[in-house]
Amino acid sequence: MRILLTGRTGQVGSALERALAPLCELTACDRKSLDLQHIGNAVSNAKPDIIVNAAAYTAVDRAEQEKDLAFAVNATAVGELARQAKAIGALLVHFSTDYVFDGEKSSPYVETDAANPINVYGRSKLEGERAIVASGCRHLIFRTSWVYAPKGRNFMHAILAGAKERPELRVVDDQHGAPTSSLAIAGAVAQILADPGVAGKASGIYHLSAAGETTWHGFAKAILEARGIRVPLRAIPSTEYPVAAKRPKNSRLDNSKLAATFGISPADWRDGLAAVLRAVD
Repeated sequence: MRILLTGRTGQVGSALERALAPLCELTACDRKSLDLQHIGNAVSNAKPDIIVNAAAYTAVDRAEQEKDLAFAVNATAVGELARQAKAIGALLVHFSTDYVFDGEKSSPYVETDAANPINVYGRSKLEGERAIVASGCRHLIFRTSWVYAPKGRNFMHAILAGAKERPELRVVDDQHGAPTSSLAIAGAVAQILADPGVAGKASGIYHLSAAGETTWHGFAKAILEARGIRVPLRAIPSTEYPVAAKRPKNSRLDNSKLAATFGISPADWRDGLAAVLRAVD
């Protein structure tokens, strides 16, 4: 089995490279080696059975000013990968986001719920999903949420750094979701792709996030407690933490379809945090 992985230096991509390498003949590319203008050449050279696209524009607030770039990476390039996958009969594995939803639902979102993104990032990711479906390629689109990793710029590291630099941390407590580690995402995807019958599974969209739920404040509290760090932590409403891009209040995703199709039930977000902190150590 030959796999072409894009976005190898990102949070999810780096975890995927480690998880997929034992399973296949892997070609892993970053932005320097995979120019978005030459996707066709990369696919032709790798001749993959599966394309795993972990490349993405993820700067949610900056996307409000960099709309063209966000759509170029999250929609246009994704559409080209999908067309290439269709042309060679490859399976395309792609990652999307809870931000395709507006957060107004009172319960966890299922895959068939209507998408209604409330920021540029979410709209660009939804456009990427639609481009894949329109291409007619075989595909697995995994929507995940609140992604963090042992390395890189993410909420966990921001909290740990802030605890060293500030006398008090103020964290939003009215947005609900499940922090999902790159390690958990990569492990689930590797398990799915290791199944030789995966090509026969139905194409579609699947929610892949940690089990359980919390708020950003709850996540911050768990991070600090796990590290034994004592610093004042104040819960605030979103209105007291203005940002360029509006966030959904409800980012909870229902993983039932993932479990029913692939037999995978992600672990609780607290277990994911413990695993990431061990990896940092």
